[in-house]
Amino acid sequence: MNDIAIKVDNVSKNFKLPHGKNTTIKGAFVNVLKGKRGQTIEVQHALKDISFEIKKGEFFGIVGRNGSGKSTLLKLLAGIYQPSKGNISVKGKLVPFIELGVGFNPELTGRENVYLNGALLGFSEEEVRHMYPSIVEFAELEKFMDQKLKNYSSGMQVRLAFAMAIRAQADILLIDEVLAVGDADFQRKCFEYFKSLKKNQTTVVFVTHDMEAVRQYCDRVILIEGSKLIQEGSAEKIALAYIRQFNEQDVSSEEVVDLGDKRWGDGLVKIEKISVVVHQKSIVITQSIRPSAVTESCIAGIRVKSSSGLQITGTNTRLERQQLKNLKANEITKLEWSLPNIFSDGSYFIDAAVTHPDEITISDWWVDAGSFKVKKNRQLPYDIDPDFKLRVI
Repeated sequence: MNDIAIKVDNVSKNFKLPHGKNTTIKGAFVNVLKGKRGQTIEVQHALKDISFEIKKGEFFGIVGRNGSGKSTLLKLLAGIYQPSKGNISVKGKLVPFIELGVGFNPELTGRENVYLNGALLGFSEEEVRHMYPSIVEFAELEKFMDQKLKNYSSGMQVRLAFAMAIRAQADILLIDEVLAVGDADFQRKCFEYFKSLKKNQTTVVFVTHDMEAVRQYCDRVILIEGSKLIQEGSAEKIALAYIRQFNEQDVSSEEVVDLGDKRWGDGLVKIEKISVVVHQKSIVITQSIRPSAVTESCIAGIRVKSSSGLQITGTNTRLERQQLKNLKANEITKLEWSLPNIFSDGSYFIDAAVTHPDEITISDWWVDAGSFKVKKNRQLPYDIDPDFKLRVI
């Protein structure tokens, strides 16, 4: 138990929503006099019997559709809400990045808000003065620090708030998807910070809709739906389950072919086989597909991942401007993908997929459908090994 940072044990959260029964003006005045006796109470079950554990140093993801209860869960972990039932135990100092900018004053300048927020985080004036240049550099707001915060754009406010928040020394960080309002460059900077957290074994709880971020950073993930924890597992497994929720809105449960954690779809066009031939200068991936019925059109694709799960490259027939049309039932079509062998020494894995023309409805999504190894004369600490040319001038 010493390696557990957070334990959630059979937690439920209910909210009471009062509704007044006012059908006339007279009734409104009467209910004011009656107080609560003139109201009906609706109970909203935001979370139901949630249980899980997060280990120290784990990058833990929480995903789910809007209204599923994931933000309520994060606020319970932060201590903003108290559970209606069950217990939450936290070991270590916890800092939530849920509402960035809490404690900021719009009438003060950016500089003044840095010192104010620093004091709220427990830093002395000397400590804030020492870290001030790095805060401003991270936020990229050098020219705006003496302007009032109310004149900042929402993106500028988030950048300043996040630059301040990451100075808090914590054992556990709770991160909501508050970074969505930042621009792409700032989001990349934030994700670089996430990499440093992962490297330093800081415990992180991450709520997001970004499945690529889930795959890249999370060690383990839970999926919340309808106020319940419905699935827990690896980042890849839960990312696929999350995506599948949206596809199943258009596909009945009888039509969905479940082939295990690593494969699913409606089965209209199935991937029969993935084979790989590694040459010194190129890699050839053959993807065989077979429709179960006459298929007017579909899109097939692949992606290549490193052994750590990092997605390196990928493509599909639409991107390559090739059309798959009028496929006959039970007749195999082979697709031969060829790419330069610029990979470094190591093992690589191939995900393969076939979708309907809308690129949303999945016929067959197969994780780790194939793999290959590359062996070269030199070893690099990178996933790709392009043919560099060096000239000393």
